[in-house]
This record gives sequence, C-alpha cells and structure tokens, in this order.
Amino acid sequence: MDYKILPVGDSALTIIFGDRIDPEISRLVRVARRYLTGKNIEGVIEYVQTYATLMVHYRPVEIGYDELKARLEEELSGMDVSSGRMKKKTIVIPVCYGGEFGPDLQTVSSHAGLSEEEVIRIHSGVDYLIYMLGFMPGFVYLGGMDERISTPRLQNPRERLEKGSVGIAGGQTGIYPLVSPGGWQIIGRTPLELYDQDREKPILYEAGEYIRFAPVSSEEYEKIRAQVEDGTYEYQWIREE
Repeated sequence: MDYKILPVGDSALTIIFGDRIDPEISRLVRVARRYLTGKNIEGVIEYVQTYATLMVHYRPVEIGYDELKARLEEELSGMDVSSGRMKKKTIVIPVCYGGEFGPDLQTVSSHAGLSEEEVIRIHSGVDYLIYMLGFMPGFVYLGGMDERISTPRLQNPRERLEKGSVGIAGGQTGIYPLVSPGGWQIIGRTPLELYDQDREKPILYEAGEYIRFAPVSSEEYEKIRAQVEDGTYEYQWIREE
C-alpha cells in the first residue's frame, strides 16, 4: 500500500493515499480510518476522511508529529488492505424534480442541451457512491454523476435552500440535509429527513454506501412527507446478496 504522511499545521497531519477521486482509494481511506480508530492512539483527537486522504487531528502536548508519524506507519504496516470490501448497500432517495422543488432544472437542461425529462433520467439512472460526509451533518459527497449534466454553480448563491434540496455543482451532485445558503443548481427536493438529531442513527447513510435517486410526483412527495412526519415511512434499502 502506497501512502505518504505530511504535517498540516502544528496539531494535524494528513495521510495521502492518492491524488484522484477513485472508489478503491476511497475504500483504503475508510479501512484506515476504522483500523486506526480502533488503535486508540494516545493524543489523537479524531480522524477526518476526505476523497483520498485521512486527516489526523492530535494534541501536540501529548504526542509530537514525529512520534505520531512513526506510530501511524507502524500501525498501517499491519493493516489488512483487503478488508473493508463491503457488499453494496444502497438507499433509495425519492426526489420531486423541477417546479418549485427544482427551480434550476431548466438551467441544467439548457446547459446540457437536453430535455428536462432526459436530465431527470440521467440523474436518477446511477447509483452514487458516498465518498465522504461533511460541510454539515448528512451532507454527502457523491461520485459517479454523468458528465453530460455537469453544470457550473450559480454566480450568486442563494441565501436559503430548503432542506432536502438536490443540486448539481460542476461535476458533482448532492443533497442539502438542512436549511442552508448554497450556490448549487437545485433540480429537485426529497421529502426524507436525511439528518435527525433525535433519531437513533441521526444520519441515514455513511461513506461507502450508495444513493439512488427515484423520481416522484408532487403528490407522491407530499404523501411521503406526511409519512415521514408521522413516523410511518419505511426507508428503502437495496442490499447486494
């Protein structure tokens, strides 16, 4: 396994596993995070996963950079790099595209030179790997969007996006789990509660799993939202046998 360790300021370092967005590199980062977390290295505060790196925050009064680097190298030498090959697990996210829920669908359609129906078909026709979570609780960084519908961010970000807004920014797509400002091109909205601090598992999904967007009508959207609110909605998971 190839990697390198570099300092980041005086209380963090980064373990670099690659220089591109790649499912296998992402798997190695996930494996390393879980493996090192289980080692309970004194002085380490947390591990933060990105597309191709693992950031390690630590207390320099408890462990210095050189000592921590040596300890990490020792631990990683014993890590089973073949582990972490999970069976595919996909959550289905219903989305009402266009209209009041997707004000920028026409913009994406025009930029791509495709009909709105074709944009929806392309966007919902892929299972997206969750590379990492960040920015806000439940915000997903996904891989695998078709380049045909890649669209630049808004020149002037909106001050408020509703929770559940599904958007496109360049070659990425994602979901805003909470009300937030944002500059993504919003093409739809999901009625699901992607983040609920009072739920046993506040965030529905985790890195390494997949998301599949499923188009629904506005009537279906309202029906699902009512079920979510009264606690009767059954989240749909597809598991590879």
